[in-house]
This record gives sequence, C-alpha cells and structure tokens, in this order.
Amino acid sequence: MINYEDFAKIEIRIGEVKSVDLIEGADKLLRCMVDVGDIDAEGNPVFRQILSGIREYVESPESLVGKKFPYVVNLEPRTIRGYESAGMILAAKYEETLALLEPTRDVPPGTKLS
Repeated sequence: MINYEDFAKIEIRIGEVKSVDLIEGADKLLRCMVDVGDIDAEGNPVFRQILSGIREYVESPESLVGKKFPYVVNLEPRTIRGYESAGMILAAKYEETLALLEPTRDVPPGTKLS
C-alpha cells in the first residue's frame, strides 16, 4: 500500500504519438516520439522519446501515429538499448493480452489525468 501523498507524486498526462520506429534487434520495443504537452521557450511543442515494450501487441506500429494514450511523465529517464526513454505508456495486461488505454473523448496532448 502507498499513501495518497505518494500517489499524488505520479504525473500522468495524455500524449499523442507523433512517430514510431522499430528498435533494431529488439522484438518487443518501439521508439515513439510523443507530444505530452511540453513546450520550449518559444512556445513550440517538444516531443519526448518514449520506449515501450508493446511491439508484439500492435498489428502495425505505424497505426499508433496520431493516437492518444496516458503516459507517466515524471519518471526518471532510463537508457534502454542505447536510447533514453523519458516516460512510460500505461496499458492493461491480462494473461497474454495487452490493451492500450485511450481517452473516450478528444482531449489535447498534455491533459493531466486526475
């Protein structure tokens, strides 16, 4: 069990997948560039590189482009297979099935989950 204060530290935002690449030699990983609402000093969107072990659960990686999913955005970055990952996609896993979670209404990238 964790207390509410610990849970409140987790920042989850809706992110829109802008591009997807395969990681050579990795059967499960996809490298996604994701808009989670970050902007630079000039007001331009800054996309995050997020690696996800979901490749075997999607028919076509390209089908993810333009879709929105919830991401944990305040995890410490991790280096996986030489790539830095700056977040984590949230999904539901039951036995051998993985379900990607999508908002039921259109919300902009960066929308916080509460």
